[in-house]
Amino acid sequence: MSIQKNQEYIVDIIDNGFEGEGIAKIDNFTIFIPETIKGEKVRVLIVKVLSSHGFGKVIEILEKSQARQDVDCNTYKRCGGCNLRHMNYQETLKLKKSIVETNLKKSGIDGVEVKNCIGMENPYNYRNKLQYPVGMSKEGPVMGVFAKRSHRIIPNENCNIQNKLTQAIAKDVFQFIVENNIPVYNEENGTGEIRHIYLRIGVKTNEVMLVLVTNQRKITKEKELVAFITNKYKAIKTIVKNINTKSTNVILGQKNETLFGDGYIKDELLGVTFKISPMSFYQVNPVQTEKLYTIAIEGANLTGEETIFDLYCGIGTIGICALKYAKYLYGIETVPQAIEDAKENAKINHIENAKFIVGNVEEELPKLIQGEKIQPDVIFIDPPRKGCNNIAIETLLKIKPKKIIYISCNPATLARDLSKLKEEYEIKEIQPVDMFPFTSHVECVAVMGIKEIL
Repeated sequence: MSIQKNQEYIVDIIDNGFEGEGIAKIDNFTIFIPETIKGEKVRVLIVKVLSSHGFGKVIEILEKSQARQDVDCNTYKRCGGCNLRHMNYQETLKLKKSIVETNLKKSGIDGVEVKNCIGMENPYNYRNKLQYPVGMSKEGPVMGVFAKRSHRIIPNENCNIQNKLTQAIAKDVFQFIVENNIPVYNEENGTGEIRHIYLRIGVKTNEVMLVLVTNQRKITKEKELVAFITNKYKAIKTIVKNINTKSTNVILGQKNETLFGDGYIKDELLGVTFKISPMSFYQVNPVQTEKLYTIAIEGANLTGEETIFDLYCGIGTIGICALKYAKYLYGIETVPQAIEDAKENAKINHIENAKFIVGNVEEELPKLIQGEKIQPDVIFIDPPRKGCNNIAIETLLKIKPKKIIYISCNPATLARDLSKLKEEYEIKEIQPVDMFPFTSHVECVAVMGIKEIL
């Protein structure tokens, strides 16, 4: 029987995939079905058929999994945010552990224990960063979230993963925009002013940054908007205008203009103060970040005598937190503003035994090793989703630091990189941490030690 688009079938969900989608087989042909759970029987409509697999849409759930729960979000099916809200939270943690295990197995890594995924006691309202697009609909200006795989904006009255204060501020900013006829961005013709309402909050300090992403240099009633929102919310420490005139999916442009305050806020992680600017990479779930960093630092087993490297260091968060237990820190990051923030963060925390370098890891790491003859004892790596560059991996294998602590936001590239590093390293521990509850994303800490010293 050949599988046909727009045909209905009754199938058993035999597993869940890397993005939490259900997996079924029809005559040994794989069908991926979102919003289904292993063990369920469903009636499905085939919506796409490729040569090796197809995609289905649930019409009816005939037999429910015990892991299924009522969805507590009105925009869940249309929003591209949380894709696991139909699943009991504890079950999502089991799924994330399984995703990591499956990726390791696919990369030929056997015999390594993946620990249970560390979840949150309260997996709600955890995000310290809010990014709401603003645009036009048939009814007029709209603010919310993009629909899955599109730029159609879905109005969002309440999001269960966003911070309540930043949501309230965003709503009031948008209401001011509408009431004062400030033109919002029209993606089709590139006109309008406000593109995004972007907020960051220091959860420990309660300091708020508001960023108005604009399509042009001047915002209508700019001063009035600043006065209105700062008078209403004393937690707002700074307001920044970010200018982005390009037709792009990237939210922030390269130019910032401070309208109120100093252009940054501060927050704390593990007792260390960090300065955060609009462009800074800063983990969005501070509660879980402290757990993640604690696991990473404990895995390094520092004595106070080590030279540590922090690769892809961002604003220096991991390295500076670990430096309390080490002798000297070198951080490398490609974003110039992040390095400036890292240097500032070192000053704020009265740190003099650290050096931060701007540049690509694959270029700057060999310079430190070969040019400056610096031998690291422990290397912390926290790369982007694409993982480590081959040159960086080859350099690590040549210099052989005693320990590598690899923090990853992508189990697939983590597994790929570990499969190369295991030539010289024993993988001692892999600990998943749930940084993004009710999504299929999972962060991991992999602790590795050089084989010859184990």
